[in-house]
Amino acid sequence: MHKLESIAEQIRHDFDARTAARDKALAAARQLTRACSLAIRAAHRLETDTSTALSAGGMLDQLAEARSLADTLRAELQGYPDLFHAGYTQDALKEFVEANATCALIQNQPLPTPEELGVGGATYLNGLAEVVGELRRRTLDILRHGYSQEAERLLGLMDDIYSVLVSIDYPDAITSGLRRQTDVARSIIEKTRGDITFSLRGEHLEQAIGKLIVQLNGEQPEAGKEAGTFIVQEDE
Repeated sequence: MHKLESIAEQIRHDFDARTAARDKALAAARQLTRACSLAIRAAHRLETDTSTALSAGGMLDQLAEARSLADTLRAELQGYPDLFHAGYTQDALKEFVEANATCALIQNQPLPTPEELGVGGATYLNGLAEVVGELRRRTLDILRHGYSQEAERLLGLMDDIYSVLVSIDYPDAITSGLRRQTDVARSIIEKTRGDITFSLRGEHLEQAIGKLIVQLNGEQPEAGKEAGTFIVQEDE
């Protein structure tokens, strides 16, 4: 059975190498996910560079770190395609897509392509589906200060993403569960549409009240309006 022992030893060496590669990939995936999360947070805070950022670094710094980690992850798993396509690896790359797409769209920049990010189609689309939630978050931050055309722009982007996602009619085994992500995106978009409509109606009501106050005071409406609040000059 000497030959069997030799076979087992060879298998053990292969398993040792695969285990080491897996451990490195897990560590890199965790770091990549963290960098992506920090990049998205910086984008929401409009911390686009180091000079405007806090100690964690600006959006551009975090995106650069995320790209470096994604490249490292791909390089280390080049000889292990099964580990590269494992859930934890693709989830981290999905976060990489989400971070880059979110930051680009918030900054009104072109959407990065799968080739530019170095990811497959399913990973790209699932990451794009999660961008919808981040755009809603940004929209709500804007609506806190009143209705804005920027909120409408973001809603339009969300609609565009959903229109593409809903047209991808393939089995979940091919799309990595994209159908469920698409349903979630639709729900988020409808809630956001309702929030924007409510904000717009509130602004119209504010305008009507402002005009009524002016009429009751026997004055002409002021031409200017800033930050959603009419300025009414009272009689001295």
